[in-house]
Amino acid sequence: MAQGGRDNSSRGAWPCSRAVIALVLASALLPTGGARAAPPSETTAAAPAAASADSKCDRAKFRIILDVGHTAESYGAMSARGVPEFEFNLNLGKRIDERLKADGFAETVLLVTEGKARPSLMKRVARANKKGADLFLSIHHDSVPGIYAEKWEFEGKKSIFNDLFGGYSVFVSRQNPHYQESLRFARLVGNQMASKELQFARQYDQWFMGKFQRELLDIEAGVYRYDQLIVLKMTSMPAVLLESGSIINREEELVMASDDHKNKVAAAVSAAALEYCGTRGPASPQVAQPPPKSSKPAQRVAQPRVVQPKKPAAARAAQKR
Repeated sequence: MAQGGRDNSSRGAWPCSRAVIALVLASALLPTGGARAAPPSETTAAAPAAASADSKCDRAKFRIILDVGHTAESYGAMSARGVPEFEFNLNLGKRIDERLKADGFAETVLLVTEGKARPSLMKRVARANKKGADLFLSIHHDSVPGIYAEKWEFEGKKSIFNDLFGGYSVFVSRQNPHYQESLRFARLVGNQMASKELQFARQYDQWFMGKFQRELLDIEAGVYRYDQLIVLKMTSMPAVLLESGSIINREEELVMASDDHKNKVAAAVSAAALEYCGTRGPASPQVAQPPPKSSKPAQRVAQPRVVQPKKPAAARAAQKR
């Protein structure tokens, strides 16, 4: 996801030195200790649950939309070595698509969009809602706010980098109509990523991120809240955005391009999808509904008055007396 590389408004963040950022990130990582290894008891208990989830999941009918973030025209961030984020997103999206289909999720749809930034966002949301799906996953790779980018040269060309920020992150929006289910799938994805010894990006809930600071919802899975993302808040099914890692980090960029990493992420997403599918209950795919037709307000109808029967003449005469 492009962040501050082309957004001068990110300069509202507090400027601070590399040493301060490194110290804050190091202290922030202490509670989690990196990827969390499951103790033997957890590992043993997980096997029956996985088998149960598998038996309840009809993979052939479970539809997942894999949204390749950005477009060839509006490519998102630029890596430290000058590779557009869209290229990383597309390559990873294809690998995840292959793994899901190989694991039986035959209805998986790889969504590749064309055009400029904002129109493409609306276009991909419309296409996803029209197709209908059980899950929507948007694939991205991370950068840094422009204020933290440093200059260097690669193969004779000037570029930018930041080696302090790295790791995956998972985002959800509370404005999604299926927020709780979005959060549940996000946690499953994040936990699967962590189980493969991948560490999540710890910087997003830190003060020095300025306007890019996000609420950390799950410190074990690396799940953050980002309400304003169009592909998360406007999709009619549970939706999650995955930042696979940082391509502005020179070492991590090489990892992102490796088959080993792409295979790990693909396996993590597939395992998370299987567990989600098997434990969600008998829910049908979410399909966008047409807006209700406007109707005139119901007119008030006068109610007939109840006419009391007249009293006999003799009774009326008696009352007058």
